[in-house]
Amino acid sequence: MVLKEIPLQSDPRLLVGRESFDDAGVFLVAPDLALVQTVDFFAPIVDDPYTFGQIAAANALSDVYAMGGQPLTALSIVAFPTADLPLSVLTDILRGGQDKVHEAGAHIVGGHSVVDTELKYGMSITGRAHPDFLLTNKNARPGDVLILTKPIGTGALTTAAKKGIIGADVLAPAIESMLKLNGNASRAALAVHSRCATDITGFGLLGHALNIARGSNVTIEFTAASVPLLPGAIEAVRAGGVPDGGKRNRAFVEEFLSWEGVEEDMKLLLVDPQTSGGLLVAVSPDRADKFMSRVEGATVVGRVAAFSGTYLNVQ
Repeated sequence: MVLKEIPLQSDPRLLVGRESFDDAGVFLVAPDLALVQTVDFFAPIVDDPYTFGQIAAANALSDVYAMGGQPLTALSIVAFPTADLPLSVLTDILRGGQDKVHEAGAHIVGGHSVVDTELKYGMSITGRAHPDFLLTNKNARPGDVLILTKPIGTGALTTAAKKGIIGADVLAPAIESMLKLNGNASRAALAVHSRCATDITGFGLLGHALNIARGSNVTIEFTAASVPLLPGAIEAVRAGGVPDGGKRNRAFVEEFLSWEGVEEDMKLLLVDPQTSGGLLVAVSPDRADKFMSRVEGATVVGRVAAFSGTYLNVQ
């Protein structure tokens, strides 16, 4: 809605812009080289500063992986309440971010900070990709199977933890999942000749799947019972761990989907905003097993069909 009145840029070197709702922009700089660029930052979702820094970095890096790119450099973005928190907290956040960026084989080359009343942290990431081997929202084809590489439920679990509904032991698997980079899944997608993927982050599974469905003009069919959940996610939702972002996600996708026999708790998780979630990859059926053999925890959650008048069908 906000961008409707802002004209789109036209340049043959701009291979992927904002019009396709992809996870990052892609700009051609040489016949065999394109730059992948993205930015992401948010307020803490966990208490430990070092862990928060790692998660925020993994989340930002994921956008490059979702496009089939390899991260090269990162710029840190910080809003920090100097009157309320010691600078040692910021040091730990930055150290966590740097360690995760180095794990990805990339480098932090600078950043920018402002004094604010609320702590926020994230990164702008630049990566590289071959222009002939990109993963975008536009390339899902009828007959493809949809594979999800991480379980969902981080939004519900972190919200429940903030409200004191669950303890650190229940949140631990979600933290472990958020710390995991999507680099291996991205490389596996390219290895099986997939050309379509997205990472599951703030818009939830259905929101990001909708971007693929609209970009590719297809119908995506999900089997709700096949979608992997983090331990304790259902219980967190039932206890009141429903983030406001999930409510907004649901309101947005409702007009584009049909539900059939899906329980309310599961509906809430399918629109649950994720942080550093997995990749949703469209793979040819004859290559699905090869992809899953390369990516631990990957699960078939649906399929791509010819457009039937509804972008998303969930049963």
